[in-house]
Amino acid sequence: MSQERAVPLEELRGWTQELCRRELPSVLPRLLSMYQHSDNWIEHIQILKIIIEMFLPHMNHLTLEQTFFSQVLPKTVKLFDDMMYELTSQARELSSQNLEIQTTLRNILQTIVQVIGALTGCVQHVCATQESIILENIHSLPSSVLHVIKSTFEHCKNSESVYSGRLHIVSDLLQALFKEAYSLQKQLMELLGMVFMDPLVDEDDDILNMVMVIHSLLDICSVISSMDHAFHANTWKFIIKQSLKHQSVIKSQLKHKDIITNLCENILVSFQSCLQFAEQMTQSDAQDNADYRLFQKTLKLCRFFANSLLHYTKEFLPFLSDSCCTLHQLYLQIHSKFPPSLYAAGMAKAQQEEIAGTFLVTLDPLVGQLLSFQPFVHVVLDSKLELPCELQFPQCLLLVVIMDKLPAQPRDVQTLWCTESQGTGAPARVSLLKAIFDSFEQCSGELSLPVHLQAVKREGQARVAVTLYEHVCVHLCTFIASFHPSLFPELDAALLAAVLRANMITSLLAMDAWCFLARYGTAELCAHHVTVVAHLIKSCPGECYQLTNLSVLLRRLFFFMAPPQQMEFIQKFPPKEAENLPLWQYISLQALPAELRRETAQEVCRVGAAQCRRWLSGGRTVAELESLNTVLSALLAVCRSARDALDIGRETAVVEAGSQLWAFLNTNLVTSQTCVQQTLSLLFPLLGFFIQTLDPEVIIQVVTLQASLLKFEPPDHVRLAVLDFVSSLGKLVISPDIQDKILPNLSSVFASLLADRNWLLEQHALEAFTQFAEGTNHEEIVPQCLSSAETKNKVVSFLEKTGFVDETAAARVERVKQEKGIFWESLAKVTLEEAEWSCSQPYAKRARVECPVEEEYRAALQAATQALETVGVLLQRAPAPDWLPVHMALLQERLDTLTRQVL
Repeated sequence: MSQERAVPLEELRGWTQELCRRELPSVLPRLLSMYQHSDNWIEHIQILKIIIEMFLPHMNHLTLEQTFFSQVLPKTVKLFDDMMYELTSQARELSSQNLEIQTTLRNILQTIVQVIGALTGCVQHVCATQESIILENIHSLPSSVLHVIKSTFEHCKNSESVYSGRLHIVSDLLQALFKEAYSLQKQLMELLGMVFMDPLVDEDDDILNMVMVIHSLLDICSVISSMDHAFHANTWKFIIKQSLKHQSVIKSQLKHKDIITNLCENILVSFQSCLQFAEQMTQSDAQDNADYRLFQKTLKLCRFFANSLLHYTKEFLPFLSDSCCTLHQLYLQIHSKFPPSLYAAGMAKAQQEEIAGTFLVTLDPLVGQLLSFQPFVHVVLDSKLELPCELQFPQCLLLVVIMDKLPAQPRDVQTLWCTESQGTGAPARVSLLKAIFDSFEQCSGELSLPVHLQAVKREGQARVAVTLYEHVCVHLCTFIASFHPSLFPELDAALLAAVLRANMITSLLAMDAWCFLARYGTAELCAHHVTVVAHLIKSCPGECYQLTNLSVLLRRLFFFMAPPQQMEFIQKFPPKEAENLPLWQYISLQALPAELRRETAQEVCRVGAAQCRRWLSGGRTVAELESLNTVLSALLAVCRSARDALDIGRETAVVEAGSQLWAFLNTNLVTSQTCVQQTLSLLFPLLGFFIQTLDPEVIIQVVTLQASLLKFEPPDHVRLAVLDFVSSLGKLVISPDIQDKILPNLSSVFASLLADRNWLLEQHALEAFTQFAEGTNHEEIVPQCLSSAETKNKVVSFLEKTGFVDETAAARVERVKQEKGIFWESLAKVTLEEAEWSCSQPYAKRARVECPVEEEYRAALQAATQALETVGVLLQRAPAPDWLPVHMALLQERLDTLTRQVL
């Protein structure tokens, strides 16, 4: 500004308040014109300060926007931006030696501080002169002030990089700059708190201005989040307060997704910091230090943000459909980082409880608020939901929490969660029960470790830690107890589908829940379920894992049937009819009352023995072995559960049938025919039950065959059956004249099975050997079974109940995490394959036919080849008998005939 203009400014500073008020109409236009045309920063700020300090108090507050703010603030913002640009541009050249740059930068910073101070004066004036503020009357002020505040904070935040390691030269002015901006924002928030918006008057400009203010403050929060935690929290507090205060008029204009996303991010950042402090405290092993104070401070910040999210979600829920995924992820992320997650940081028990009691308990109501919100239901139960390994366990916990809260909800909400959706309009979702089983199945690592959770505290009882399996099972059964009758079809379908899964632990969970339902429900309901399962079993065309699962369920449910219903079941599926033996092979007769057990056992044995005799007197074909195996399985079930109910006649009939069947078995047949292997695996334990009355010659033959068979590495189920038989020999006193025919082979069998690397067989072998060693009178054979030092060590460790491998808790967690990541891919493939089968129609399941035609061809040719090789060996030992050439010629003719048929 020229010297002529500078003199009046000096004169104006000496004016009295009365003179300023009187000369306002004539002086203000001149000052505004000078301000607009000035090109000097210092002069700008001088004029601005004179207008604000001397003339602003005398302006009409209703016309401030038109007369002052709209004319001055745009130029002020441009001035501020120019100074910030100049500051940033020249800051790169700042150094201790370059005094000129130092002076320039310090002058710019001081000028910026004055600009912010002038804006603070504007805000203070409005607050002091108006009790209720209409935003439209000052709308240029908040937007300009917020722009300046944000730019200032960004400059301070980036000062390390802006000033290239020379921050100490201007650090005092930067601190002053931050304090001025801090003070300006506090004044602005006070002003905005006085804003009045009439919900009955639709003022679009006012609404948009308030929305702009809230969104700008949201941007500022992103800048200051790592600079000043208290200031950051207060800014958020103001955002939530203003959003709720003006909810009725701005609710449809707010960027709800941005607000929710920022809140969730702040919660996660604060929570991560809290966990880091907790972990550091564990390492330093002290609580009365700075880390503990920081831990508590950060924990309070977590609680504040959680409460803010809770309040905002409650008030704006209808507008949060596109934020449900963010809220879902927030829950999962938090619980993935907190014990007992495998991926949690290490911390002391005291800090765990403090975090749970201060922060997690605050988040818990959030789930309750979202239960009735359909978009949240679709996100949680999305049929295509794929979570990384670390989020699978938290998903399971979330579903259990939802399950706990659902009974208190209206029926339509329960129906929403418990039914599937296949509509074309909305994304497909699974039912809550199916989601629970899906999620539970994914927690293989947590189940195998196992992780422990705190059980619900009951009155008069201390809280105890329970495994994940028990946690889910108890809560699932509690949920079933409150299930609305209209949803029972969904319950039945979900339980059956889970029982039919390939994953064993998931199937067992469904069985446990089903058994609870059988006990909790009426006797008629239990009987109905048993009948349904029985029909499903009978409809299965062959062996498959679904049939195995159903058979276990039938066995367990049968124990919960009342005697009248058991009698009805026997009448529906009488054991005297051979077609019902496929059912009775899976039923434990111990579930029946004594008299009924005796009658049923006698009937099964009578029919079973008759079927065995029929096969022996018939064609004895391999094709008929499948039905014979069913008969043997039913006889074995009777012996295991009700042998005391058999009279001497029935026992004798079973032993005779078993001994006669045994006569038709040999090593070649067993190794080449899967059907025969199954027959053998049933005969071994069946004969073992009658070891005291079994013909010694049969015992010799069995042990000899077993020793020979193990050299061919038979399937696992055959080896397990071998263990069943040899363990029973501990009860037998072997006469001296046959000891040399039994004991060497017996020691060979035990030595072979104890050395097996299959962990399941190894465990059963140790149990069987221990049972034999404790009961046998032939102690001299025991050392002969321990063929190596490794085997001896295994047996000793088993007897002393000590582990074979030393592994720290941390190492085991890491191993389980790696295994979970590796095995999850294969589990996902099995689940995908399983989805191709309809769980409600077992007959459509893939059945493993024991002896398909192609397999019979291959087995027959193998047997013929082995027979010819045997003939060749005999010819080397001794001359051929006279009849051999004739039979060889006949065989050749038959071979030629078969060859022509093939060709």
